[in-house]
Amino acid sequence: MAARKKTAPAPVKCPDCQTGQVQESFQVGGRKKHTSDDRQEALCLTCLGTGEAPAD
Repeated sequence: MAARKKTAPAPVKCPDCQTGQVQESFQVGGRKKHTSDDRQEALCLTCLGTGEAPAD
């Protein structure tokens, strides 16, 4: 009988984003900038968009 192959463990999710993207607010206006009620998506800086926890 053949020996069983070990499977790789499932990657750990990033604690900050879970998906690789985060939502951020942004500022609008010329001189008197104010924060918009809308959100935009950006890459998570912890995992750099992979969605997996960084290796220590």
